[in-house]
Amino acid sequence: MEDIYYGEVDEVLDKLEVDRNDGLSQREVEKRIEQYGENTLKGKRQKTIVELIFDQFKSFLVMILIVAAVISLFIAITEGHDYIDGIIILVIVILNAILGVVQEKKASNALAALQEMSSPKAKVIRDGKIKEISSKELTVGDVVVIETGDYIPADIRLIESVNLKIEESALTGESVPVEKDYRDVYKKGDKVSLGDRKNMLFMSTMVTYGRGTGVVTGIGMETEIGKIAGMINEAVDEKTPLQEKLDQFGKILGIICIVVSVIIFILGMIQGKDLLDIFMTAVSLAVAAIPEGLPAVVTVVLALGMQRMVKRNAIMKRLSAVETLGSTTVICSDKTGTLTQNKMLVQSIYDLTNEYEVSGVGYLKEGDITLDGEQAEINTNLDLLLKTCCLCNDAKIKDEENDIIGDPTEGALLVLGLKADYHYEELNKKYKRIQEFPFDSERKLMSVINDVEDKHIMFTKGAFDQLLKRCKYALVNGEKTELTDEIIKNIQEQNLKLAKNALRVLAYAYKEVNESVDIKEEENDLIFLGITGMIDPPREEAKVAIKKCHSAGIRVVMITGDHKLTATAIGSELGIVKDEENVLSGDEIDDLSDQEFIDAVRNVNVFARVSPEHKVRIVSAIQDHGEIVAMTGDGVNDAPALKKAEIGVAMGITGTDVSKQAADMILTDDNFTSIVDAVEEGRTIFINIRKFISFLISCNIGEILLILVAMIFTNFFGGVIPLVAIQLLWINLMTDSFPAFAIGLEESEGNVMEKKPRDPKEPIANKSFIIKVVFQALGLAIGALTSFKLGLEISHANMSQADPVEIARTMTFVTVVVGELLRAFSSRSESKTIFQINMFGNKFLNYSVVLSLVLLGLLVYVPLFGSIFHLVPLDKTHILIAVGLSFIPLIFAELSKFARLERNIKE
Repeated sequence: MEDIYYGEVDEVLDKLEVDRNDGLSQREVEKRIEQYGENTLKGKRQKTIVELIFDQFKSFLVMILIVAAVISLFIAITEGHDYIDGIIILVIVILNAILGVVQEKKASNALAALQEMSSPKAKVIRDGKIKEISSKELTVGDVVVIETGDYIPADIRLIESVNLKIEESALTGESVPVEKDYRDVYKKGDKVSLGDRKNMLFMSTMVTYGRGTGVVTGIGMETEIGKIAGMINEAVDEKTPLQEKLDQFGKILGIICIVVSVIIFILGMIQGKDLLDIFMTAVSLAVAAIPEGLPAVVTVVLALGMQRMVKRNAIMKRLSAVETLGSTTVICSDKTGTLTQNKMLVQSIYDLTNEYEVSGVGYLKEGDITLDGEQAEINTNLDLLLKTCCLCNDAKIKDEENDIIGDPTEGALLVLGLKADYHYEELNKKYKRIQEFPFDSERKLMSVINDVEDKHIMFTKGAFDQLLKRCKYALVNGEKTELTDEIIKNIQEQNLKLAKNALRVLAYAYKEVNESVDIKEEENDLIFLGITGMIDPPREEAKVAIKKCHSAGIRVVMITGDHKLTATAIGSELGIVKDEENVLSGDEIDDLSDQEFIDAVRNVNVFARVSPEHKVRIVSAIQDHGEIVAMTGDGVNDAPALKKAEIGVAMGITGTDVSKQAADMILTDDNFTSIVDAVEEGRTIFINIRKFISFLISCNIGEILLILVAMIFTNFFGGVIPLVAIQLLWINLMTDSFPAFAIGLEESEGNVMEKKPRDPKEPIANKSFIIKVVFQALGLAIGALTSFKLGLEISHANMSQADPVEIARTMTFVTVVVGELLRAFSSRSESKTIFQINMFGNKFLNYSVVLSLVLLGLLVYVPLFGSIFHLVPLDKTHILIAVGLSFIPLIFAELSKFARLERNIKE
């Protein structure tokens, strides 16, 4: 809406017909969505089915094949020859195009579904309740709640705001956060530029500080960013590194295939064969042998792999990230919630005089505060400390679920208060909050000012070392006193004691302030109250996952804001470190030069007391050792580190929208195990891609060798070629494609996490791959050539048989088809024999093999189809020979595994 930044807040709410407290009703939402549409930006236009079909015919080789078919038809019509070949070739080309369209649509649909899963959320007030919805469901008039780390989901006029700062670089290009205030009001006629509208928030900008509430004034293409999107569309299709490698590999193989096809054509001319037949065969061989569809199939396999990852609680945002996962050598993980349960429990309190123990489990309010085994009495110090826990707090407790809304640490403090009958809701009503200075990662403090019995009291909580240095006094036995060296020493000893027991220490302080003060200026000369020690127990499954990483050659690095001793204790329990020698603190990092730090990180597995700014330096230093790094993060300030790492991992539950946008992967359960599962899935996907490429290429090379050898030794093979054009094309379309695709959907073999990470620079077609492919292709060619020669010999010996050439070609066709199908089962594993795996464990492969065999039977034994494809029914002897020889490719494939195994043992 234009000019919505003019006027008072109530005027805007009246104009939009919405109540600030109740928001819109569900009925009104449905009505407005119908009126205004979805809150989405129009991205790059998707190709229509017709456009996708035409794209399939842009290939140079497919065009040659069409030309060849047209020439065949022309000659057949003008000279009275059989024109069925030309028609069938055109039908196969069309079928191939349909298959390509299906693959592309499947890939784009899978990616669209994944994008939908990772789309930003929005918190709205509807029917008087706060709900979290997909941002695309927002409509004009929705009342939206925003806080630090959120992406702004639409254009919004502020209703309320507290210390709100917005980074608007996506819109204005200025990266410095802009202060926003709902109290800024402009009069009609005032000329206010976009960047100066302090009472407005704009779609695609982000909250870097504070919180607020606002009403949606514009959605989708009607937002300011939408107007820009309407003028320019920046969407580009990027190929993944693997797809680029496949393109290069395909081009090299294509050149080889074309050269061989030309040689075959020239040989045919020299040998006086029918020019049209040899031309069609050469072109068909080139088309069949060149794996043009590889990148498309890879896209489908990657996209479907990404969908499998979703079931394992990992949403991948980019195809290329799936590839990189398999090469990850270092995982840098936050401790809280990822390696631990993210359910804090206060276990100890020190109020400068007494040490209290606290009992209980998780967020259950049942438990006691005891002193020397007896129920503790609440003294002045403990009273003020518990009030600080409850008042300097933004969390809430879900009583019915024994869970909290907000920060787990703050939730634990509310539960602590309940154990002493300090109900945070009652305290907040009794002592109204006047100002607040939210926690941030630089200060590591939070402060609030409350009206306490006609006095303005500032309550502060935060990191022990940060808070202690801001204190000038201490409350000892209820009396305010100077913070002496002796008191400081006692406090530090207690802090050390708690930290050694892997407890996270928080400190508390307060002071009385004047009525009109700037809270930001008052965090000094505080009165120290005491400390609490709490623990977030390690996840049991994380310990198992870390062991799995170590066996997979992946180093795990823990990053935490905890004290060094606490970090060491938890790191040791998780199996990441043994002692403090492998631990560095943030202060120690700051004291090291870049080169010293690069040298140090080689042996450091735990970083303690670090800020998000340190994370970028940590990632960069590890990368300098040639490592591939996955980094977790959940806050606004983690975004640069997530971008810097090869794999940025955001938390789906606790993560901010900013971190999710910067990440390559989002964990829906915030669990370290899900990262390891995703790495395993990434490795499996790459191995599967390598398997089906190996299968497909060896099939194609086998077919090339079959035709080439028969042409070179033409007299030995009766002066005819073993397979004609449409037979080659059929094998390529129906026999090779479906089993290859099914191989790409293989489950993990179970041992992928027992190997070292793959070098991302390693080419697909390395020396080992080429030897294996050629060896297996040789097996296929030998089996097929033997079948063809025996077919000719037996048929000539038995004069009552049909055309010996057609019998021999049918036998060759059967040997090639069955041979490739049998070898597909062998290709399910690169190292295990078919006797070591569940041979029929891949249902997709089973279906494709059954389909191919049924079609093979129809082609051979149904005269109508046989006449089209130049095939004839085979008797028992011929079929047994053809099927028997089809085991030769399988034997060669299995032998290549033994050779690979022997080589691995030697290495």
